[in-house]
Amino acid sequence: MSFPDALTAAARAVAERLDSSLATLPDSRVRDAMAHALHGGKGLRGFLVLESCALHGIGRDHALNAAAAIEAMHAYSLVHDDLPAMDDDDVRRGRPTVHIAYDEATAILAGDALQALAFELCAQPGQPQGASLVLGLARAAGASGMVLGQALDIAAETAASPLTLEQISALQAGKTGALFAFACTAGPVMAGADPAPLSAYAQAIGL
Repeated sequence: MSFPDALTAAARAVAERLDSSLATLPDSRVRDAMAHALHGGKGLRGFLVLESCALHGIGRDHALNAAAAIEAMHAYSLVHDDLPAMDDDDVRRGRPTVHIAYDEATAILAGDALQALAFELCAQPGQPQGASLVLGLARAAGASGMVLGQALDIAAETAASPLTLEQISALQAGKTGALFAFACTAGPVMAGADPAPLSAYAQAIGL
């Protein structure tokens, strides 16, 4: 199977898992906004989770939980990044951003709910090394990872001088690289194996 075909197949499988998860939630405007946020995208992070899991013999069902989790976390970050208080974007993936299609309050709540869904997917009963998976995702998404990267990006907009290459690398390592690191190392983490080789690979992709 070619890479584009494999990526498409993985994105479809992850989308089905996310649709199943959303279907368990109460019918609400927030759930609709979550679905809106999850629409489209290449699904590269989920694909990398599935591939790293396949390399380490992780069952498909457990792999899909982790892949869906990273896509939910990524979607949450985009919803909040698009808000007027941050990047103030009106279009995402060829469609109105969530705060434009709905409203700012709903967008914030949908982002919060997507983040919670990501942790819920990682902590499903029987999920291998579930606590380690949740810990890794929390670190990747939090104030030493993705959130830090976004904060550095916002600060750069009003910086007195252009960022140095080192500062740009630090920004991208957080904003983009942290979630890629989780995606690439999910397999070895769940298998109880050494994540270092795939972690180095992820750092190169994230930058």
